[in-house]
Amino acid sequence: MSVFIIAEAGVNHNGDVKLAKELVDVAYNCGADAIKFQTFKAYESTGVFAEKAEYQKQNMPKEESQFNMIKKLELPFDEFREIKEYCDRKRIIFISTPDGVESLNFLVKLGVPLIKIGSTEVTNLEFLKTAGETGKPIILSTGMSTLGEVEKALEVIYSTGNRKVKIMHCTTDYPTNIEDVNIRAMITMRDAFHVPTGFSDHTLGFESAIAAVALGAEFIEKHITLDRNMEGPDHKASMPPDEFKEYIIHIRNTEKLLGSGIKKPTEREKIIMKDVRRSIVAASDLKEGIIIKRDMLEFKRPGTGIKPELVDILVGRKLKRDLNKDEIILWKDI
Repeated sequence: MSVFIIAEAGVNHNGDVKLAKELVDVAYNCGADAIKFQTFKAYESTGVFAEKAEYQKQNMPKEESQFNMIKKLELPFDEFREIKEYCDRKRIIFISTPDGVESLNFLVKLGVPLIKIGSTEVTNLEFLKTAGETGKPIILSTGMSTLGEVEKALEVIYSTGNRKVKIMHCTTDYPTNIEDVNIRAMITMRDAFHVPTGFSDHTLGFESAIAAVALGAEFIEKHITLDRNMEGPDHKASMPPDEFKEYIIHIRNTEKLLGSGIKKPTEREKIIMKDVRRSIVAASDLKEGIIIKRDMLEFKRPGTGIKPELVDILVGRKLKRDLNKDEIILWKDI
């Protein structure tokens, strides 16, 4: 099964539904399977005294509070209905991360296929319980988390009877330095919890996704933007359309490189092996009626005759026709 690729639009619409639809177009045109937004009410998710995260201060006015920044990026629920309808017409899956119970309930009523829970909610056990009770499949991001915190989060979701959970490894830093990616943690969680795992990529390059897919990631999430130079907290750590298209090509090529895992010659190898493998040939001119001895035989190219591994079957047999040196011996010759 192909890796499921999620284009993370997040809040890179800058509070403009028109830009949100343009991001849908980018995700669709680049070949993503789904596009994900963030659905929230600022008053429900952020206190008025909350300061910006360090990466947000670098990309936005420092004097602005986190609440005011979030408020500017908020889209009304009606506009999310409009975005989902647009996704449905484009035939790309609409996903959104709810940042509060009100947003969660709205998304469930909207008919999203799954609930993506952000890393910030791993220790918000009441919210996890409410999300689990929806019965919707859940993808849980695990940035900033310890293995024990992830285990507890899963226990709470499972306690609702909902076991349709997948885990996404990520590092909550925008952009993430290569040395902080720690993709092996994805394998650790997969082995510890026996659930499907994926990778939310916050690096600037392609290498992390390639490594994650090679290590068995079933889904990949990547932030996209129309332009890295736009104002907003996430644009600089996101991929513009041309890079995102190339990013997906790298993922799909990695899948092809991994193959089926079945060790067998390819169709092209079957053609090539005739020229480069060896066959059993006469070591010298041989006369009809002779009893074949081992020293009368050699192994040489091409590989269109009897395989060298069958040489013992020929020894002791009578030759039915004359053979020249280097001539391939066929079954009809003995």
